[in-house]
Amino acid sequence: MPFVYSLLRQSLESMRDIAPVLLVVGFFQLVVIRQPLPEHVTLLDLGVGLLSVVLGLTLFVRGLQVGLFPVGENLAHAFARKGSAFWLLLFSFALGFGTTVAEPALIAVAGQAAIVMSEGGLIAPTEAAQDTFALQLRMVVALSVGSAVVLGVFRIIKGWPLHLIIIAGYALVLILTLFAPAQIIGIAYDCGGVTTSTITVPLVTALGVGLATAIRGRSPLLDGFGLIAFASVMPIIFVLIFGIVAY
Repeated sequence: MPFVYSLLRQSLESMRDIAPVLLVVGFFQLVVIRQPLPEHVTLLDLGVGLLSVVLGLTLFVRGLQVGLFPVGENLAHAFARKGSAFWLLLFSFALGFGTTVAEPALIAVAGQAAIVMSEGGLIAPTEAAQDTFALQLRMVVALSVGSAVVLGVFRIIKGWPLHLIIIAGYALVLILTLFAPAQIIGIAYDCGGVTTSTITVPLVTALGVGLATAIRGRSPLLDGFGLIAFASVMPIIFVLIFGIVAY
């Protein structure tokens, strides 16, 4: 029963969270645009869609609280107790790479980027060429996030200041932007955002907090966070380099 009560409470919180979005969409639909709904969309469809969103958000957030966060923190504690930097860094890379490859937002952006690149004449206008480019882009971004998590974990171990590394990273982004093909710049910057989404963020955050908690002299508040910042800037750098080398 406590689980049911917590699920109901989370459902109410989910409804509260999406209420502003519904108000904005409803206001512009009814007051500004004043257009009827598409013929294939009924009020029943809207109700079912809204219910599905609330249910999905509730289960997703509850799943993070019950499963992913504890698992990530426990793994970080276990590797810290093991005392092997090699296995910890290897696990960190595998975690960043694996979660990014499976990231739905990245899959969608890579597919759309392949279509645009084909229409722009940078790759062959065939489905095979588009699939190859989309796969290459996903692999480059996944490698970048894996490297970013390794860098973030190494920073926690060594106690390096976060802000200096982030400043250096974005300075490198600005330099690479000057030399990268114009067609790849927008894609690179968007890849920095899509990697920090539904799958990557919970596990990487849990890893950082758990590791900072397990290492003596590290603060979960000061050292446990910041991995997501690396996972945002590193894909931009990698994709810009990919564009310079390949195109």
